[in-house]
Amino acid sequence: MAKEIYLTNNLSNKREQFVPIDENNVRMYVCGPTVYNDPHIGNARPLVIFDILYKVLKNKFKSVNYVRNITDVDDKIINFAKENNVSIKELTDKIIKSFAEDCKFLKCEEPNHQPKATEHIDLMIEMTKTLISKGFAYENENHVYFEVKKFEDYGKLSNKKLDELIAGSRIEVSDNKKNSEDFVLWKPSNEDEPGWDSPWGRGRPGWHLECSAMSKKFLGDEFDIHGGGIDLIFPHHENEIAQSRCANSTKTFANYWVHNAFLTMSNEKMAKSQGNIIKIKDFREGNISGQVIRFALMSAHYKQPLDWNDKLLNDCQNTLDKWYKIYDLKFETVNIKNEIISPLYEDLNTPGYIANLHKLYDSAVNGTDDDKKTFISACKFVGFLTETKEEWISYKKKNVSLSEEELEEKINERNTARAEKNYQKADEIRNEIKDRKTNKYACTEDCEPDFTPLIPFKMHLPSCEVRMFAPT
Repeated sequence: MAKEIYLTNNLSNKREQFVPIDENNVRMYVCGPTVYNDPHIGNARPLVIFDILYKVLKNKFKSVNYVRNITDVDDKIINFAKENNVSIKELTDKIIKSFAEDCKFLKCEEPNHQPKATEHIDLMIEMTKTLISKGFAYENENHVYFEVKKFEDYGKLSNKKLDELIAGSRIEVSDNKKNSEDFVLWKPSNEDEPGWDSPWGRGRPGWHLECSAMSKKFLGDEFDIHGGGIDLIFPHHENEIAQSRCANSTKTFANYWVHNAFLTMSNEKMAKSQGNIIKIKDFREGNISGQVIRFALMSAHYKQPLDWNDKLLNDCQNTLDKWYKIYDLKFETVNIKNEIISPLYEDLNTPGYIANLHKLYDSAVNGTDDDKKTFISACKFVGFLTETKEEWISYKKKNVSLSEEELEEKINERNTARAEKNYQKADEIRNEIKDRKTNKYACTEDCEPDFTPLIPFKMHLPSCEVRMFAPT
């Protein structure tokens, strides 16, 4: 008997059996990137988590429609383009390309659809007109706002009352609004900003509107799963529910709401204000496989915070090194038994699945060809062993040897550049060091010299002591 899938549904705050609206057409929408800057490693967590959920759903159901949007019109994009003196198209094209490379690097499958907001403005205008005609939205001074008090279930996803939500969040202040909690559906654009003609003048949509319009187009008025980071619950997902249900006159919008927890560094949330942002591109352009990053992101349950550190990456690297020793292309992929996949059916328990992989490896080391096939197939199911053994080994060969004297010289050069406020040169030296290793620091305990692109950077000394310097 096929095993059932269970998910934690934030709409009910309970673990529930997943029952799709139509088992022949399972539908999932996940919030994608706002393309104003390269995605950071915290953005990588939902990419990997929902890629795994996509794989699990496809393993059980005949057809799965996975949609992930791209926000290519937003105040952040406009401001970033102005600050960096580039056109919005040049900026968004560059980041969309970088994002696609990040996804490939992380071994994520492409969704069925990746719609761009700018390609669906007409749908957003129509939804706004519908909300006005039904009395849920109003126009004032070329702005259109959704009137939150008109939607009785507002706050149900957050499990909070409206007053609590307002008190604990940054609400846009505007004299154009009837109530402080109302949110914008449409706003005017200046001459130097992107804009589209509408019944309320030339302007652009509010951020929340795009997901409601595009999910309706690709998945219908009601669908199965809506995913994203936990930071999107309020106000983004709460507002999506309100405007979608009111526009479409439905009792539900998405039946299951799944959110991943934050990624932290030294147990602090990754954020610009903390100065601890690490971009996916930093790893992609270094000498590390995306499988290592993927493994690290799977190492904790998606509902739990994940602390990002050197030890985590080193452990994942060492495990994959071990697994690759028995990898051979001659072993074709076979179907995996339910008991192996079972942890993933239980609310995407990735640590439990990794534990199963360790057991399968132990059986495969001195086991039969069938044991090896099972282990390799189970790894491939979640995006491991996706490169050949030669490709895996090549990451180490890419590193150019760096002597102790050269290392000291580079560090001094970088410190001098920083003192002279020549930060571009300092960054170039940092990146050069990051991509090179030293044979002088070989460890006697069978561990390789390590120089991972994290803050702080770390190297093994002969006594396995740690030398640290922080190129912040």
